[in-house]
Amino acid sequence: MTQNKRDYDASDDTGVAELAVVQHGVVARRQVQELGYSRTQIQRRLDKRRWHRVHHGVYAVGHTRLTARGRWMAAVLACGPGALLSHLAGGALRDLRRIGSGLVHVTALGRHTIPGIRCHYVRALHPDDADEIDGIPVTSLARTYLDLAEVLSLPRLIEALEAGERQNKLDVGAIRALIARSPGRRGIPPLTDALDQVADDAPWLQSEVERAFRELIRSHSLPEPQYNVYAEGELADAVWADDRLVAEVDGWAFHRGKRSFADDRRRDRKLVKAGWRVVRFTADEVSYGPDAVAAELSGLLWPGAPWPPPATPGP
Repeated sequence: MTQNKRDYDASDDTGVAELAVVQHGVVARRQVQELGYSRTQIQRRLDKRRWHRVHHGVYAVGHTRLTARGRWMAAVLACGPGALLSHLAGGALRDLRRIGSGLVHVTALGRHTIPGIRCHYVRALHPDDADEIDGIPVTSLARTYLDLAEVLSLPRLIEALEAGERQNKLDVGAIRALIARSPGRRGIPPLTDALDQVADDAPWLQSEVERAFRELIRSHSLPEPQYNVYAEGELADAVWADDRLVAEVDGWAFHRGKRSFADDRRRDRKLVKAGWRVVRFTADEVSYGPDAVAAELSGLLWPGAPWPPPATPGP
């Protein structure tokens, strides 16, 4: 029996493949039906393992090794139109906390019981409560903080607020406006308490060697990075997000054990796999060889540029 080329030729799946690329490897049944696929055509691709079921009505295209963002996108798609990544997962997407391995939290306009997903039902969502990051629908930053206030301890919530402040994202006015229109939310008291405890300047640096590193950056006129922020769910010493560069300053006290050494290498591999460049300096290099460290950073930030960089003209 001759097979139908439309059903089996991979070239027919170009539209789905393009959709999967922008959705971190996953698509929803309703989306492929809008592209013209019948129930029979969908089932044939599942049977041939060209598509793989992640949740009911959500498929991974080509393989099942999804990234964290792929899992988050799949969860949002599974909870229907208007669903938003939220709570712990929303905080991780915004680099306010580490990526967790538990349930994916989603806020949706319908009730859903789906394995692997914690669905938070709401009757309606204010337009200001919705956002999108890297193609993933997610709660706004203010709404994310209010949701986190219901699931995190006060110290962890304060850390999340400080992470937002370090990234120049924290908008206290937007949070106050959300609180005003959300009477009765049990996260309001702890969030209000946490906001009162967050200083104007969040603690940027964790050690003396990191303070020395910041001084090195400034004294050599290098671009100022973000300090102690998350990249791909991993806390990094210094991050130049636009240049996809992470710098780690290794003090002996914090990196002398086998477990710490192994964990550092695991984190480096994870960042490199995600497209980041990672460079490590020892405390001695920062303290006693700042010119060499600055030259190496300059080469990474400005490939081919002269060193030292030309002086910035005065006013």
